[in-house]
Amino acid sequence: MTWVLDQYFEILSHYHSKRCKFFRPGLYSGAAHVDEGMLCYATPDGRLAGLPVADATSPCQGRDVNGPTSVFNSTLCFDHHKLLNGMALNIKIHPNSMQGDGQQKLIDMVQSYFERGGLEVQFNIVGTDVMKAAQKDPESYKDLVVRIAGFSAYFVELSPEQQVDVISRNEHLF
Repeated sequence: MTWVLDQYFEILSHYHSKRCKFFRPGLYSGAAHVDEGMLCYATPDGRLAGLPVADATSPCQGRDVNGPTSVFNSTLCFDHHKLLNGMALNIKIHPNSMQGDGQQKLIDMVQSYFERGGLEVQFNIVGTDVMKAAQKDPESYKDLVVRIAGFSAYFVELSPEQQVDVISRNEHLF
């Protein structure tokens, strides 16, 4: 990953346009990772053909099995400062994790991530059960907002495929 991103940065550094002195590399997908996955064959990590690919710098759905600290450590394998045009990292945290000292744990974890070179992270702190209920009864959940991949959206306004994508992200506990 480090080598690929170094090459990406180096190649783009040689180009410019009338609007900018150099192209700014980025690693964000918006919501395109869902559509891109529909066009991709199966991948060696076990992702089946047609399923979403990983969004931005986030792990592929269901692959982050060792907790949010492990996700941060994996993401820190490359120099974030070279990616000047976005690099969303999405992590889903179960709401129960915010009870007791959970908020302080989240603050400490994010502060450590930034001190070690991380530049962007965004959280969904909403339970999978709530999102599944919103799929069944959208009218009762029309105010439910979720992070996608660099932006927020009303959950019930997402396509069914995008809803499944957000739901399929691992739900972490502290």
